[in-house]
Amino acid sequence: MALEVNLDKIRNIGIIAHIDAGKTTTTERILYYTGSTYRIGDVDDGNTVTDWMVQERERGITITSAVIICFWKGYQINIIDTPGHVDFTAEVERSLRVLDGAVVIFSAVEGVEAQSEAVWRQADRHRVPRIIYINKMDRIGASFFDTIKSIKEKLNAKPLVLEIPIGQEDELIGLINLIDLKAYIFRDPSGETFDVEEIPENLMNEALKRREELIEAVADVDEEALRIYLEEGTVPNEILKNAIRRATMFSIAFPIFVGSSFKNKGLQMLLDGVCDYLPSPLDKGEITAKDLNNNEISLNPDPNGPLAALVFKVIADPYSGILSFVRVYSGTLEEGTYVLNSKTNEKHRISRLLRMRANKKEEVSSIRAGDLGAIAGLKGAYTGHTISSISNPIILEDIEFPEPVVSVSIEPKTRADQEKLSAALAKFAIEDPTFKIKYDEDTGETIISGMGELHLEIIVDRLLREYFVEAKVGRPQVAYKEAVSKSTKAEGKYVRQTGGHGQYGHVVILVSPAEAGKGVLFVDRTRGGVIPKEFIPAVKEGAISASENGPLLGYPVTDLKVELIDGSYHPVDSSEIAFRIAASKAFKEAVAKADPYILEPIMSVEIITPIDFLGEVINSINSRRGNVKGISERGHTEILNCLVPLSTMFSYTTALRTITQGRGTSSMIFHSYERVPLTVQEEIIKKAKGEI
Repeated sequence: MALEVNLDKIRNIGIIAHIDAGKTTTTERILYYTGSTYRIGDVDDGNTVTDWMVQERERGITITSAVIICFWKGYQINIIDTPGHVDFTAEVERSLRVLDGAVVIFSAVEGVEAQSEAVWRQADRHRVPRIIYINKMDRIGASFFDTIKSIKEKLNAKPLVLEIPIGQEDELIGLINLIDLKAYIFRDPSGETFDVEEIPENLMNEALKRREELIEAVADVDEEALRIYLEEGTVPNEILKNAIRRATMFSIAFPIFVGSSFKNKGLQMLLDGVCDYLPSPLDKGEITAKDLNNNEISLNPDPNGPLAALVFKVIADPYSGILSFVRVYSGTLEEGTYVLNSKTNEKHRISRLLRMRANKKEEVSSIRAGDLGAIAGLKGAYTGHTISSISNPIILEDIEFPEPVVSVSIEPKTRADQEKLSAALAKFAIEDPTFKIKYDEDTGETIISGMGELHLEIIVDRLLREYFVEAKVGRPQVAYKEAVSKSTKAEGKYVRQTGGHGQYGHVVILVSPAEAGKGVLFVDRTRGGVIPKEFIPAVKEGAISASENGPLLGYPVTDLKVELIDGSYHPVDSSEIAFRIAASKAFKEAVAKADPYILEPIMSVEIITPIDFLGEVINSINSRRGNVKGISERGHTEILNCLVPLSTMFSYTTALRTITQGRGTSSMIFHSYERVPLTVQEEIIKKAKGEI
């Protein structure tokens, strides 16, 4: 049974970064040094604790976020090791939603990369305090201060340098703590022990200079530190650390640690930093929720308060069934009690509570406010649902996820596999909010959609390995959308007469372009009760449902406003279904008349290439309808930042390797949806209709 600590000693943190920056390796070292494991797992050997899926170990990447608990110097640290690949950004999104703090890892060789910039922005959006760990100082080309420069320039962040390395690349032997002005020398290859020594004489001036810069940087963001600095010319260590903690918790500045996880250098200092500077649940304080009447209420992280827990992840475990991962914000979840799913209004009995250690579990009797855990067998609870007490229903803010951008058709190789395929896909959809399933009535195909080629490739691989379903998969297709150019009005009427009650629904709607990224907005502008209020939700539902199939090629319609401006009803024959059908008919007619057009996903692409191949790489982007937005140098390489349509980027990694003789790399993240050029739109439509 795990030790229970005070709330002020709990740290709920995430490890976030670009792919291959060393997240999982860092987590493995943390688990080893905290005594949670007895050996150090290695990504290359495929024996890590947090990357437990077969697909993760084979590819050497993190696919699903792993939750694990460890203890350090009396602190309980709940760690979520998140994926770095853009295809699994939903795992980062839902993790950041429930975390109190994060460790952001940057490679000392590559600096701030595309996906690390993306996760930094995600953390900004969720207001998650961060400390920074500059990893891979042992690698050729590592540059500590160049990485800090890229953090300042690309992230517009204020770094607080608490440590500087002693040596780099093969000569990395330790680091200097700028607060205590001590040198930590790592002579033990395992990293378990290190020597605390005086700073070498040849590095003392550099250390004093960097310490002065640290004090000035802290005084610049903290009034108390500034006052003492002006009065005394320095800041005592304890006051300095408290000021750093305040600046960190308000995300005004970000402490920087340094090391090499692979070479076991600097991890203990990073753990100290997590405990010293990242907030506890008590520091994060109250959160805002709503009751069933939509009134705002405030919740404190009090184990004796009203129960409020957010489901942030759901997995179908082969041994424990459905596992719902929760963050408890208020109250205490207790085994054997009855709770309410506030989203579905369903009551459930809590049969088993678990504390997670990646894919291993420890049964517990309760999970209190401020802690993370999992509920086994909680049916019907999906990501974003709130678990509260039956007597005091509470709704926490939901989690928003990006829409899928790539689709493929999938069908079982044998008729016997059809039922197994449907059941497996349904489980994947429960686990992953960015994975969508759609049945195409015109072609009879099952279409699955996700965040990228790798995302769908993993799904297909899991079908075979976990559910023993072999499937034929079509070529990846871009998940286009449709939008409208102008405002149009249309009338929809549904009238059916039978022997008894008939059906009557009549609406007049106006559709018009709306702000990009806002989806479909519905506004009721009727007056005088021309349509009774109880039928308005049915009108909205009918319009939203119709928006799933646009007039050009059946892609979802987005970025438009639907205004209900008029209509009529029958006191006997009107019904919800009649108004849903009437609204659907009116929507389809209005959108068809509004000069619809196709939107395509545009990706933000970062390419790193040796300077010798720069011209050819730029030409390759131009030929794909891309735009190079900026070029910067790092060492002997050029970094290109581009915006390119997703439809032209399939298999680009292979093409880039050919162009650069295997020395170029690229990564991309979703940027926005933009209008397809008319000539390209005509080509897309002809191809879809089989005319080319």
